[in-house]
Amino acid sequence: MRQLSALAALLSATVCLSISAVAGAADDWPFYGGDAGGQRFSPLLEITPENVDQLAVAWEYRTGDSSELREGAVPSSFLATPVLHDNTLFFCSGLSRAFALDAETGRERWVFDSQPDMTAGGTGKCRGVALWHGDTPDTGEEACRSRVFMGTLDGRLAAIDAATGIACADFGVDGFVDLGQGMGEIRGNEMAMTSPPVVVGELVIQGAMVGDNRRIDSPPGVIRAWDVRTGELRWAFDPVPPGAPSPQAVGAPPGQRYHAGTPNSWSMASVDAARGLVFVPFGSPGLDFIGGHRRRHGFDLGHYANSVVALRAATGEVLWHFQAVHHDLWDYDLPAQPVLIDIERAGRSVPALVQATKMGHLFILHRETGEPLFPVEERPVPQTDVPGEYSSPTQPFPTFPAPLHPQVLKTEDAWGLTPYDRGVCRDRIAAARNEGIFTPPTLGRHSLQYPGVAGGQNWGGVTFDAVHNALVMPQNHVVTFNKLIPRAQAGDALKGNEMGGDSPAAGTPYVIRHEVLLSPFGAPCIAPPWGTLLSVSLDTGRVSWEVPLGTARDMLPALSWFPFFPRMGLPSAGGATVTASGVVFIGAALDNYLRAFDAADGRELWRARLPAGGQATPMTYRGRNSGRQFVVIAAGGHAYMRTKLGDSLLAFALPE
Repeated sequence: MRQLSALAALLSATVCLSISAVAGAADDWPFYGGDAGGQRFSPLLEITPENVDQLAVAWEYRTGDSSELREGAVPSSFLATPVLHDNTLFFCSGLSRAFALDAETGRERWVFDSQPDMTAGGTGKCRGVALWHGDTPDTGEEACRSRVFMGTLDGRLAAIDAATGIACADFGVDGFVDLGQGMGEIRGNEMAMTSPPVVVGELVIQGAMVGDNRRIDSPPGVIRAWDVRTGELRWAFDPVPPGAPSPQAVGAPPGQRYHAGTPNSWSMASVDAARGLVFVPFGSPGLDFIGGHRRRHGFDLGHYANSVVALRAATGEVLWHFQAVHHDLWDYDLPAQPVLIDIERAGRSVPALVQATKMGHLFILHRETGEPLFPVEERPVPQTDVPGEYSSPTQPFPTFPAPLHPQVLKTEDAWGLTPYDRGVCRDRIAAARNEGIFTPPTLGRHSLQYPGVAGGQNWGGVTFDAVHNALVMPQNHVVTFNKLIPRAQAGDALKGNEMGGDSPAAGTPYVIRHEVLLSPFGAPCIAPPWGTLLSVSLDTGRVSWEVPLGTARDMLPALSWFPFFPRMGLPSAGGATVTASGVVFIGAALDNYLRAFDAADGRELWRARLPAGGQATPMTYRGRNSGRQFVVIAAGGHAYMRTKLGDSLLAFALPE
């Protein structure tokens, strides 16, 4: 297994993890990540490694939002993780509807339909909602004393009465704020909220997903804070270098307030309420694989790109930022919610932040300063040969933990089901530019990217196991090919999406082509497992265990007769939840299962067949009336990853 550097090994002797910052009351799951710091750790003990195999479906609720059920709808990826308060579950669907259910029975309390404009196309996604509770006593008369905030696929922020499911008329215009304000031209489905906002005090804070690889002047990646009661804009963080001139001074279109082409934050933010800080993970600016245009207007559009940025919640002021990738040419967005934990060093508690990346790098930072708590080395990396492009001469590599994903793919690593397809894979790898991680895209031939655009770690991120002082996470092992094509040679075949194809990259001389490296039989060109679940000790920095996650039953059924089928492992989308009893719950893999693993050693303890893909993160809670522990997951599939689509929210529990 991967070895820790000698320096990190010496440092690890002084480190142990404090479990003082674990999730709060077992009866609640008030935030997307369980607690505001995204730990996804539950103190519940009812479901254990010994009895988890007795779990059964307690109830199932169907949203009606499956693309199979709602005529004319865009493909809907039901990826939500519910939040729970006052024995009520709140969540959203991919078609921008919000729901409230009785947490113990699944009985519907209300449904809110934002009626989004679905004519722009795209795929509907909504990973979750945020809650706010006012300080006014609940008399049963005041509307919107508690509010549910949800982003929509057509770029609006909705405020909904948590008690009734009716839009809060005093928020914005009839319960909505238009996120297009100050954003310049938005074409089609270029901007949407796919991840939940965060609430800090009287502010609701949000970013947005901006469509990749379409044009250099894509909508701005601004982060904004709105008054939770009125929807009035309180502050905006425009992610350009300090002192950058206003957009109007650099010739921006009339009416545009923020800078076009800046990095956006499409994933989940975290909050340290005691310190008044919000931690925002950013992606790359505008185009993922081309960056020669970023130094314009007299400053670098990528100043905050691929960084976790600490903002003061009250003002939007930048306290610090840490950049995990310099001048990104690989779509290495920071995809995961930062996880806030406390670490004991030299007899004192240190507030820490763990940031997962697509490269398989985990950066552990001091959350008050952004300084790495363990050495980070700047190492030389391959350089671009594309005219008009430039590369960073070095990239940061963590030493504790050491990189979790292999950083090099050799020609001899090619794999196939037969000698024929293995030979094809070997030839394709040999023909590509392949100088290890951070090999830049090139002209005339493919460049090999490993880890691929899906990670390493993706938006499923890491989960804090407080009992074992560990971080638990899924990991993808997928190779992607990148190539730049002169625009005059591209033709009309510009059909890109996040999984591959050609993307226009308007405003540059090139078109972007990226694809998953597959054999002629449709299997990855590297040996399985293609997806794993692993646990990293925060005492030693080493991988404690790593096991395959998922089988090819649903995605590649023809492989089921191969002897390695049970340990194949598939890529995943979604994260894990860990309980104090030592059980890890995760769906995520590209088969239709929810699984339970032993947090101590990674043994699979139980699995349950889902009616559709479980590309979501489960959550768990104790029912207030029954005292039963429930485990809940959305089984709605993922349109881009081509898992079975559905519209089910399922709750599992032990027999009564």
